[in-house]
Amino acid sequence: MSRSLPRFRMRRRRARPAAPIVALIAAVALLVAGIALAVYIDHAYERQRIGDLIAQAHILAATETAALAFSDRHAAEEYLDALGANPQIRAAGLYSKAGALFASFPHLPPTSLPRTYPVSHPALQRGHTTRDGSLLDITAPVRQGDVPLGYLILQVPTEPLAARVQRDGAILLLVAMAALMVGALSVAQAALYRANTALAARAQELAAANRSLEEQIAQREEMEAILRQTQKMEAIGQLTGGIAHDFNNLLQVVLGSLERLRVRAARAGDGLSPDLDRWVDAAMQGGRRAATLTQQLLAFSRRQPLAPKPISVNKLVAGMSDLLARTLGESIRIETVLAGGLWRVLADENQLENTLLNLAVNARDAMDGHGSLTIETANAFLDEAYTRGEQDVNTGQYVVIAVTDTGSGMPPEVLAKVFEPFFTTKEMGRGTGLGLSQVYGFVKQSGGHIKLYSEPGEGTTVKIYLPRLLATVADGGGTLDRSDVPQGREGECILVVEDEDNVRALTVEILRDLGYGVLQAADGHAALALLETEPGVQLLFTDVGLPGGMNGRQLVDIAMRSRPHLKVLFTTGYARNAIIHHGRLDPGVELISKPFSAKDLGHRIRTLLDESAASGKQP
Repeated sequence: MSRSLPRFRMRRRRARPAAPIVALIAAVALLVAGIALAVYIDHAYERQRIGDLIAQAHILAATETAALAFSDRHAAEEYLDALGANPQIRAAGLYSKAGALFASFPHLPPTSLPRTYPVSHPALQRGHTTRDGSLLDITAPVRQGDVPLGYLILQVPTEPLAARVQRDGAILLLVAMAALMVGALSVAQAALYRANTALAARAQELAAANRSLEEQIAQREEMEAILRQTQKMEAIGQLTGGIAHDFNNLLQVVLGSLERLRVRAARAGDGLSPDLDRWVDAAMQGGRRAATLTQQLLAFSRRQPLAPKPISVNKLVAGMSDLLARTLGESIRIETVLAGGLWRVLADENQLENTLLNLAVNARDAMDGHGSLTIETANAFLDEAYTRGEQDVNTGQYVVIAVTDTGSGMPPEVLAKVFEPFFTTKEMGRGTGLGLSQVYGFVKQSGGHIKLYSEPGEGTTVKIYLPRLLATVADGGGTLDRSDVPQGREGECILVVEDEDNVRALTVEILRDLGYGVLQAADGHAALALLETEPGVQLLFTDVGLPGGMNGRQLVDIAMRSRPHLKVLFTTGYARNAIIHHGRLDPGVELISKPFSAKDLGHRIRTLLDESAASGKQP
């Protein structure tokens, strides 16, 4: 009963959080900030260096004032030679006011200083620095007071990229490492988020799978409990059905013999003495109660032969009102709620009446003779969601009969056993414990479903679901008048086939007393031989279960080949598959169940023979 696990859909992922994006932006911003810082430091250093060189140039220009004023080239070069201590200065030149080179450092060519420096040169105009390719010219005027004497020019190479990288590389490296770490952290955080998201989704799937498993386990346990209950009921049913078969044969002999005793005594003229008559009557009442008990056993085991016909449940319930009122007494109020437009059902009318009567009697006992009984009818549809949790219940349309009482109710442990045969909560002698078992068997045999709801102190509701009748089925005939036992007519002959000697002898005597000619056989082969030699046989009365490898159904099939209009009446103490399928008599099959009385047998045989005479078809 295991079921495959359902497939679970991944839930829609939640929106990715902003943390990884923020971390990535922070890493880029940190890198940009580091580069900007390095550039700023580089520019600051360059400004500081140029500022120092400008200051040095002005100091040297002030020193060269006297040398330039007195045209002392040697003194001027000595001052310029002092610049050799500064590795940043590639060359220096002292120019006259006219722009001619007066002294220089280094003294010998090659030198990058021009021989003349026009007064219109931008460096001289701005009075500070100008770049010429990879060289930086720093100028400072040489003055004596307010009188310009000339110009001092220092040529300084721009700082190479390698030196700048060497100076700022550490900062850039640290910034790059920090950015890399932030980026790595952001990537790791993003990966961690994805892992957490996948883990959360997996956890949700596992939780859903776990819930599904728990539901499946609960459903399986429930179905196993239902199956165990069904198997137990089926096993008990088979046992009780087998007992009922033998018991009915015994009851047929007992009740039939008591009935024959009265008939013989009456024919003798004196009849039985009052004492003997009382004892015979008591014995017959006990036998009839035993017969009722076996019928209840057969009903529970679903072996009783049903004769279903179209029934209007509303009409049946309304027709039982007087019977229910007499049975329950005046202290119990009976209310019926009949639904309009109620569907018809196909069921055995007598058994359905017995079912409702059983439920009413149980309700009366549960209410201790005081309370209210409600019988409701309705149309219903049992869907797959409901039938999935029930055993042997089909989806479809049903007619519901609900019987509700205001009695004491039942606890769950009692509710689980109410349909078991011989289970009863009544004191000894008040019940057999077969009432609800019979109800259960009849409903199941009719293809229906029964559900019982009850709580202690809240009363009980029994719901019977009978399948809706969809096909058109002809209604059965009316009720026979059984006030008198009809007699046989001259020339009417019946063949009795019964393997039980006592039952066969009793049946033969009953039929002869009714005025019929009777032939008898103990098995099917002997019966066929008689049918071949006795053309006057008009009705075959046979048990279903016969020895010798040929049952009653097979006997009839063979006999009908040569005598197609032969009337047949079956009898049995136990429902057989030979004439009953799905709990119902095969079409055209006539059956009288054991134990039967002389009156019942006489009416059934008379009806069949009269039908044959009315049709004009002689066997």
